[in-house]
Amino acid sequence: MQKRTLGRSGLEVSALGFGCMGISFGYGPAASREEGIAIIRAAVDRGVTFFDTAEAYGPYANEELVGEALAPVREQVVIATKFGFAFANGKQAGLDSRPAHIREVADASLKRLKTDRIDLLYQHRVDPNVPIEAVAGAVKDLMAEGKVKHFGLSEAGVPTIRRAHVVQPVTAVQSEYSLWWREPERELLPALEELGIGFVPFSPLGKGFLTGKIDDKTAFDPTDFRNVVPRFTEDNRKANLAFVDWLKTFAERTHSTPAQIALAWLLAQRPWIVPIPGTTKRHRLDENLGAAAVRLTADDLREIDRAAAQIEVRGARYPEHLQQMVGR
Repeated sequence: MQKRTLGRSGLEVSALGFGCMGISFGYGPAASREEGIAIIRAAVDRGVTFFDTAEAYGPYANEELVGEALAPVREQVVIATKFGFAFANGKQAGLDSRPAHIREVADASLKRLKTDRIDLLYQHRVDPNVPIEAVAGAVKDLMAEGKVKHFGLSEAGVPTIRRAHVVQPVTAVQSEYSLWWREPERELLPALEELGIGFVPFSPLGKGFLTGKIDDKTAFDPTDFRNVVPRFTEDNRKANLAFVDWLKTFAERTHSTPAQIALAWLLAQRPWIVPIPGTTKRHRLDENLGAAAVRLTADDLREIDRAAAQIEVRGARYPEHLQQMVGR
């Protein structure tokens, strides 16, 4: 597995990371403890060194699983987790990035992750009630104590990133980015390049749609987050199959899979981009990691861009109440 450095921070990770959320949360019933540990350790065996979790995934269960799975190889891997929510009765209860709360979350995450430091600590969503300077200052203090190594932001807007970066340099920004969600190209990527900040795209496979395994007849589990995502309504899935059909055809010509083309395309955009696809299945892990060996030529990239520009993707990527927490 090739390595990449996130921006100018010096934080070196595998070119493809592993998003752990779906093992415990978001995409239907959680995997068993044994299954979760097995897939994470299989990723380590394949050369993955970058693992992404959050207290919100469960809540708490995913951090505990990641901590147990990675404890035997802790010195070989980079663990990223996130703060920024309050919880009540096991459910999210609004945003909370008060400095005192950040410290509480960091200490609790350290215990669940079975480690003495968090390699990359993200603010999960920008809290409009707490100045970003105070948030960055709180993480800076944790870094001074050795509890945190690097500071990150998730789904933050460019002005917020700039303000935070003045107080404590930001190592990485995480947001959705894929062949069917290219909004970060307008403002975010140029700003990150200017500031020397790495980019970690989540949902690099379009929440599974770009794998070519989902169509308008697919039935999601009642607990699956995609049931409330406008882009995944039956009508929108049916319309959006045109994009995936084109991707399948292109992938066949290059002896790859649609998922591998989608990931290889992301890797080709910037050398400081590190996607974090997730899965609970070993054959999907092998498929995803195979994308690192796919080489897209300049002609390939131009063809992909032309095709993507001609096919309209229908439906918002978030329901309205979640979209309101993005880009602030």
